[in-house]
Amino acid sequence: MKVTVVGAGAVGASCAEYIAIKNFASEVVILDIKEGFAEGKAMDLMQTASLNGFDTKITGITNDYSKTANSDVCVITSGIPRKPGMTREELIGINAGIVKMVSSNLLEHSPNTILIIVSNPMDTMAYLVHKTTGIAKNRIIGMGGALDSARFKYRLAEALEAPIYDINGMVIGGHSDKGMIPLTRLATRNSVPVTEFLSEDRLEKVAADTKVGGATLTGLLGTSAWYAPGAAVSGMVQAIACDTHKMFPVSTLLEGEYDLTDISIGVPVILGKNGIERIVKIKLTDAEKSKMQESAAAVKKTNGLLEL
Repeated sequence: MKVTVVGAGAVGASCAEYIAIKNFASEVVILDIKEGFAEGKAMDLMQTASLNGFDTKITGITNDYSKTANSDVCVITSGIPRKPGMTREELIGINAGIVKMVSSNLLEHSPNTILIIVSNPMDTMAYLVHKTTGIAKNRIIGMGGALDSARFKYRLAEALEAPIYDINGMVIGGHSDKGMIPLTRLATRNSVPVTEFLSEDRLEKVAADTKVGGATLTGLLGTSAWYAPGAAVSGMVQAIACDTHKMFPVSTLLEGEYDLTDISIGVPVILGKNGIERIVKIKLTDAEKSKMQESAAAVKKTNGLLEL
């Protein structure tokens, strides 16, 4: 399998590193517009191969999309990252143009590829790719929910003082501080509902901390996080490459599912060799349905800023 990662910054490099370390891809291409930057990141990563025990070939390219030809999966991380005090939505003006250009160039050389969108505002960028490329909806996947759910499980494990591998939980809705919907009602510790262990107030705190997970890290780091986003992408790419049919919450185009249409937003899906194999419908409470509608309204408002 050949995987291309566009953007050699911290997020893109982390994506490439985790994909290579898992050793399921034959080749990872990193592309960036900055002269020599992707080449340097690729060389640095290749020098870890003997230490980390992987055989994946990593190649760096400066703005030559012909070298990405015949990629099975392409990951778009390019664009400006968040700075402290910025919302994901404030990035739309610059990142929309970048994502539109990048997706077009990738599809020119890999017309059958599956696209994973990481650039923010992620739901709107995924929607933009749907509207401007015309490719099948199963081949356009927004990363947000996979990352948000990982942050949710981290906060649950912290509150429970439990090992994180005991925890299962999911975040749906928009990939924004206000739009995320951590499904505390359905979260479990080794199959036991977390509501058996944590009070309602504590669960509300977990949900609130999850929603501002990205902003918290941006405030601490001075820029967007990269390790967890990279790990989230690598897990999704692996599910596609190995056809595992693993469930992830991702941003996908809805056409009536969850009573929503003409919007890309986070819901659970099954990932396999065709990308999104199917959308999973879970039964939401009235309160959760209301939050989903509110989240969708906010995403559609941001979508309205696009110049399609």
